[in-house]
Amino acid sequence: MSGPTRFVPRPRRLRSRLALAASAAVVLVTVGVCTAAFFVLRYKLYQQVDQNLAQSATLVAQQSREDGPAVLRGECRFLGAPACAQTVPPDPADDPAEPYVLPVSRAVREVAAGRRAPYYRDTTVAGHPARMLTTTFGDGTAVQVALRSDVAERGVHQAAWLLGGIGAAGVAVAGALGYAVARTGLAPVTRLTATAERVAATRDPSHRIDLPAGRSSGGHRDDEVTRLATTFNTMLDELERSVTAQRRLIADASHELRTPLTALRTNAELLTRADRLPADRRERAAGALVRQLEDVTTLVNDLIELARDEEPQPLLEQVDLAALTRHTVARARERWPGVTFTLAVPSPRAAVPRPGIPSRLARLLGNLLDNAAKFSPPGGTVEVVLTPRELTVRDHGPGIADQDLPHIFDRFYRAPSARALPGSGLGLAMARQIARTHGAELTAERAPGTGALFRLALGTGPPGRRQLLTSSWKSNAYRDAR
Repeated sequence: MSGPTRFVPRPRRLRSRLALAASAAVVLVTVGVCTAAFFVLRYKLYQQVDQNLAQSATLVAQQSREDGPAVLRGECRFLGAPACAQTVPPDPADDPAEPYVLPVSRAVREVAAGRRAPYYRDTTVAGHPARMLTTTFGDGTAVQVALRSDVAERGVHQAAWLLGGIGAAGVAVAGALGYAVARTGLAPVTRLTATAERVAATRDPSHRIDLPAGRSSGGHRDDEVTRLATTFNTMLDELERSVTAQRRLIADASHELRTPLTALRTNAELLTRADRLPADRRERAAGALVRQLEDVTTLVNDLIELARDEEPQPLLEQVDLAALTRHTVARARERWPGVTFTLAVPSPRAAVPRPGIPSRLARLLGNLLDNAAKFSPPGGTVEVVLTPRELTVRDHGPGIADQDLPHIFDRFYRAPSARALPGSGLGLAMARQIARTHGAELTAERAPGTGALFRLALGTGPPGRRQLLTSSWKSNAYRDAR
């Protein structure tokens, strides 16, 4: 059964959606502006006509105040003619004998009777569009004036076509600009996708996204897409370093395993002819074979532990470092009877438990003590001091050379003066890894006078742990340390 299909968005689809969204926004703005401009222009054109009608109505009222209902002017069918004007009584029985030139409706009678407010309306005069005002004329009389509105309507139509053309051009320009903006803005995403595809195809994390000048790592980051590309380059840097470290670890491990495996093979072949060997030589070969098997087993276990980035959460406990340090120092005294170990730890009342894995912390301290004892002269002293903030281990050996100090925690690194001593060069690297997974930091320095000083700065514990076992380390320290 195949797994679920994962959708990977393509840059072209994203570019199209972004261009469409940008174009739609510009189109909405353009259409909105053109529509608003059309209604404003239409309102202004008709406002001018309405103002002319109001002036004409005022003039009619002044000139015909004493006259009764009648048709005063009726030549408005021409564009340049004055406004048509007539007065209308509220009662049709009082209408003049001459027919009206403008339509008279019930609304006109109501204005004359004072039951309705004056109003404007569109009408036709002699088959031409016109604008008409009906208002009051004295007491109990309405006056109607009308003007042809061809010019206003023609202006409205021309404005509609002009604004429509501008809107269409704006839509086309918006589409082109939207696509250009989307193409330019998503260029880093396109490069990011191409780089990711190259890394996936070649399995080579050395590829990088080309950033514009001034926006490379450490430069000015002024947009989210550039920051995304910079972050992706940073991720590729970390991936490349991780792959390089993994390859170097494999190469170093292969080199370190080659010698003991060769010795194992030699001793194993020698023991196949044990019946032809003297008894003492057989015993030496068997003993060497056992020791080499132990060395190989230790080396393989160390490599497995170094390959682990985090500590298993179910094994975390509240660890009493004072009790753990006393126990680890006691075991070191058994392994190194020719070295004196001094220990200074806080009183039981001042002890502060911290989260961790007892066996791993014991391994860290044991590696530091073994390293100090290995470089101590016969009868030398190793000083161990534990405070609430740090743990220090100091020896009085030859110390650490300046050229070796930056590499002292590298995997498989061994100083020239230490290559004749037993070990694989993984102890200090493992100690630092255990320290960091427990939220601490391990450093090395030259001790005042002679010797080396290792300082374990204690933090607040492993970050992000969801659960800690609350059992005390004292109850099972010896079981877990083994």
